Amino acid sequence: MSLSQDLTSEAIDKEKFANWLAKIPKAELHLHIDGSLQAERLLELAQKNKVELPYSNLKEIEDAYNFVDLQSFLDLYYLGASVLRDEEDFYWLMMDYLTKCRDQHIVHSEIMVEPQTYFPQGVEFRTMMNGFKRAIHEANETWGQSVLLILSFLRHLPEEDAIATLEKADEFRDDFCAIGLASAEKGNPPNKFQRLYQMAKERGYEAIAHAGEEGPADYIWQSLQQLHVSRVDHGVRCVDDEGLVNFLIENKIPLTVCPLSNIRLCVYDQMQQHPILQLLDRGVRITVNSDDPTYFGGFLNENYFALLHELNMSKEQAITLAENGFKASFLSNERKESFIHQLHAYC
Repeated sequence: MSLSQDLTSEAIDKEKFANWLAKIPKAELHLHIDGSLQAERLLELAQKNKVELPYSNLKEIEDAYNFVDLQSFLDLYYLGASVLRDEEDFYWLMMDYLTKCRDQHIVHSEIMVEPQTYFPQGVEFRTMMNGFKRAIHEANETWGQSVLLILSFLRHLPEEDAIATLEKADEFRDDFCAIGLASAEKGNPPNKFQRLYQMAKERGYEAIAHAGEEGPADYIWQSLQQLHVSRVDHGVRCVDDEGLVNFLIENKIPLTVCPLSNIRLCVYDQMQQHPILQLLDRGVRITVNSDDPTYFGGFLNENYFALLHELNMSKEQAITLAENGFKASFLSNERKESFIHQLHAYC
């Protein structure tokens, strides 16, 4: 067989693998709902709500997606979120993402909601939640979509602001399974929020936090030891601390890794540098997620495809990653087993 025939055969095999990957039942555990706002919807809502944007068409928005760091992304992210004003806006934001879940076989999603993002525009907690809950109920009734919500806080704001938001959320306590910590890591270590996490624990919330993306491995330790999180968002900087990697393995602490996000935000220059599969093979409970998919070049399937095409992910690794998504979720053990059984039946 010639070299050209070998290359053609390999391309066909990868195409088959990608088609198989696309239909695997999956869970997504690291998704900021604002980060799923699609450019068309952004322009539509800006016009509806008379919000001035420095962009007049889709191409100008897409050109703005060439970020140099996390902060340059966050500046655009908060600008985009400013177009959301009434219940109907929040309904469509959530429904657009849940429709993508249906299309990409994401059977369960744990979605981060960040109310502090909307408060400056005068949006009330109830307005946001009414829109989200209506979309979630409709998706569940129509095609059985499974959703849990995570109350996420912005770490660049004072802890007192986060505590006030936690107290506002008491009215909707049954709608959230956990709290999280997002936004810029630099200058905002996890230990800044110890009181917030203690108050949330008293309310019965599970706990997660972004750590070890642009921040150091020490931020992961702080999240584990001082915030007592059971799952770490990102966490890729654990590779800088061998003792931490061993701790994650021994204690089965999940990392919700977002490959395309890490490239777009320059955590790594190229996918070939990403340690996701090495960490997986060592026994770290790695999951694959899209983070802010419309800003980072792809939803969940596109992240899996990147691992296939750029890191030569094997079928066994893909199955383990998908299974980890369910194991690391905040679903009941019975629901986890049901979804894992569904995954194995497909595979």
